[in-house]
Amino acid sequence: MIRLLGIDPGLRFTGWGVIESDGHRLRHIADGVISTADIADVPLRLKALDDELAAILRDFAPAEAAVEETYVNRNATATLKLGYARGVALLAPARAGIPVFEYGAKTVKLSVVGTGNADKTQVGLMVRRLLPGAVQKRADAADALAVAICHAHHRAHHALWRQPA
Repeated sequence: MIRLLGIDPGLRFTGWGVIESDGHRLRHIADGVISTADIADVPLRLKALDDELAAILRDFAPAEAAVEETYVNRNATATLKLGYARGVALLAPARAGIPVFEYGAKTVKLSVVGTGNADKTQVGLMVRRLLPGAVQKRADAADALAVAICHAHHRAHHALWRQPA
């Protein structure tokens, strides 16, 4: 059995979800959203995000982390700010010595729902079906749990690539 952390990064709201994976069996541990919406300065938002992720890593002790890749937005400033949050989301687990994996939104949706074009409602419904007891208050938490589920499904593939020749 292995504990996995999924992160859906955002500068205003970052979703996180912790699951345990035992082969094909998944179990919900916790989920939530880190909100920095009321903090004006970007550096202070990033610090708050880093502090909260460090606490989650300490409290739940995941063995691996998975982060959703960012999509490119038409608004360059918004894309840049999302990139800042994603950088923190990648750095926090790496700094804690935890391997970090990245998945695109279509890969996550395909792994959880069965189609890469699923909407947020479909993702949330499937997350609740796959993880009974998971009550996500925001779509960001459901998305983070979906990232963790995606990673659980792809772990065997990653293990094959990491084996020495």
